[in-house]
Amino acid sequence: MAPGSLRVPLPGARRTGTAAARARRRRRLRTLAFLSPWLAGFGLFFAYPLAATVYFSFTRYNLFTLEYAGLDNYTYLLHDRDAWTAMRNTLWLVAVLVPLRVLFGLGVAQLLTKIKRGGSVLRSILYLPYLIPPVSATVAFVFLVNPGTGPFHTVFERLGFALPDFFNDAAWAKPGLAALGLWAVGDVMIIMLAALLNVPASLYEAAAIDGAGAWARFRHITLPTVSPVLAFSAVTGVIETLQYFTQPMVAGKVASGRADLPGTQYAPGYPGGSTLTFPQWLYDQGFRQFNMGYACVLALVMFATAMVFTLFLLRRFKAFAGQEAQ
Repeated sequence: MAPGSLRVPLPGARRTGTAAARARRRRRLRTLAFLSPWLAGFGLFFAYPLAATVYFSFTRYNLFTLEYAGLDNYTYLLHDRDAWTAMRNTLWLVAVLVPLRVLFGLGVAQLLTKIKRGGSVLRSILYLPYLIPPVSATVAFVFLVNPGTGPFHTVFERLGFALPDFFNDAAWAKPGLAALGLWAVGDVMIIMLAALLNVPASLYEAAAIDGAGAWARFRHITLPTVSPVLAFSAVTGVIETLQYFTQPMVAGKVASGRADLPGTQYAPGYPGGSTLTFPQWLYDQGFRQFNMGYACVLALVMFATAMVFTLFLLRRFKAFAGQEAQ
């Protein structure tokens, strides 16, 4: 064939290309059919609510009237002292409560792996506080540590210690919530226990033969093996703590004596704003003050904060696992 002349495709090759294109189209349609339940759920329960939240964040919306407000809601956030107080309290709980729950759950699970007799009974006892509904658990815990109604102060005074009045003292209210979170650490404990029992015993035996001590075995065998579970517990703990609502609300109402007064308005945060969390302020603005546009801004801030923490933790745990693999 002379250079520059046209090449005409053969009829058979054209039919083969058409058949291949139809096969690819059928595969794509079949894949979309299998993905359609997830795509429908993602669009209905995540994409659409997120887009609507972004849209309403630029409006003044009180469930009855809708007015475009531009960046007014975002500007107001910069000067909202209560929102920043709630954010500081929530970040304090994230920075303190989440690591304590992960470490305490890991320590209790490690202890349970060493117990030969009665381990199942002790495991059930330690898991029971997590099964109690949050409202009931919080009410019981507040009464237990209350100087006038609980036995803890009497017991510690006989031992020579003086406990603070946790939920009536602004300086001790957040540590009291952290203690409440550690009391109900059964969920983290069970996950950690399953991960520890899944570590191959041959690795410990080989390390012991090489002369590795208990800390070296824990540092170089246990931690890298259970690091995915540690990452899962940390990420889910951060997300749950950023949504911390029921426990501080109930603790503040019970400690202030407003829990048994039906029909009364209660401003969250007792005592002195120390138990005010970001979800509480979001709820107060959206469903008590009916500032839905501003509440949408708060929701977007909470969503962005959760995403930042999640990405940071996943990168850190991935880097840790990579260093141990080397």
